[in-house]
Amino acid sequence: MGESITEGTILNWMVGEGESFEEGDILVEVATDKVDNEVPAPTSGTLIKTFFNAKDVVPVGEVIAILEASGEQKATKETPKKETQKKVETPKIKAPKLEQPTQVSNSFSVSNSNTFFSPLIISIAKEHHISFEELARIPATGTEGRLRKSDVFNYINQGRPYKFAQPVVQDPTAYRIPQLNLDKGKGKIVEMDRMRQMIADRMVYSKHTSPHVTAYVEADLTDMVNWRNANKKAFQEKHGEKLTFTPLFVEAVAKAVKDFPMINVSVDGSNIIVKEDINIGMATALPTGNLIVPVVKNADTKDLKQLAVDVNALASKARDNKLSGDDIKGSTFTISNVGTFGSLMGTPIINQPEVAILALGIIKKRAEVLETEEGDEIAIRSMMYLSLSFDHRVVDGYLGGSFLRRVADYLEQFDSNRTL
Repeated sequence: MGESITEGTILNWMVGEGESFEEGDILVEVATDKVDNEVPAPTSGTLIKTFFNAKDVVPVGEVIAILEASGEQKATKETPKKETQKKVETPKIKAPKLEQPTQVSNSFSVSNSNTFFSPLIISIAKEHHISFEELARIPATGTEGRLRKSDVFNYINQGRPYKFAQPVVQDPTAYRIPQLNLDKGKGKIVEMDRMRQMIADRMVYSKHTSPHVTAYVEADLTDMVNWRNANKKAFQEKHGEKLTFTPLFVEAVAKAVKDFPMINVSVDGSNIIVKEDINIGMATALPTGNLIVPVVKNADTKDLKQLAVDVNALASKARDNKLSGDDIKGSTFTISNVGTFGSLMGTPIINQPEVAILALGIIKKRAEVLETEEGDEIAIRSMMYLSLSFDHRVVDGYLGGSFLRRVADYLEQFDSNRTL
């Protein structure tokens, strides 16, 4: 499911207990991060017993079911291996329920309504001497408000800001988030699906973590547009791939990232990790309206043909909901082509743990003033706005503005005599 995956959510059992299946049949659907995975049967047989239900969050390495392969001696349902049985049946421990949401003096109210913690969370808490009350203050991102392993380690890496927090009488002069009883109106209730909830959590986390600053430039893409229009048919005939603008954008961004490697970083506490690879994520809208970010790996090492192959393959997988865990892993810089939807420009939210994201607006013909040897002239040009949101903790205005201008320069200085 991917090297960085630590847990998954059981979405649906496709085979019930006691039912038989053939090799290759889908036994269970498992969700990890943003990708849903179908788990095929390794051989023909019968499903003897399942240990988890739909919506349960399961750590990697956990036994989720017992299968009996065809031709094998019938397994005993009641007596799986002792070690497995012990691991599966470990009870979840209920934490003491807080009397009321706890407010801390150095932050906003962060009471965690979930009072059940898995054995894995309990084990980590014991190792780091974290009390149940402190656990209850950690913001949870798991299904139905469950606290995940990654939530606890993120909290530890942040220095355990609620370690010594105590319920206090609110200082009337201190700022607190007002608890407003707003009228949300009446209408049809549509429950967020799992992916939409994850997107919402990540967007709020990103805005809370990174102080966002957005810079803008515009670029004259006339030469690029004319070259692409003149060569897209020949490109498809020669390489069997459609030539969209996205591979051209990825190519320009990869070049600019090589020029400004400090835009290709992530933050780890007080350290800055400068990435060795340049992997460009492409924010892509799914048919459901949700957003996902497939990744073009090592974009700086690929020619235009290979970039087009990768971009088209990832876009096709996204449309068909067939992206794998590896397809969305490892992004170091993200682009979002908001012009696809007709937007003039955008103010994108950083895709954590990256420190910058580029939005590309619609390419629109406008009358522009050009400086020529004969003087100023008005001409019809294909113009586009670019906007860069960056993390002001580690990217200052000079770096962000210079990188953004460099991307625009590469697009404007496109070689119109380029051969396929």
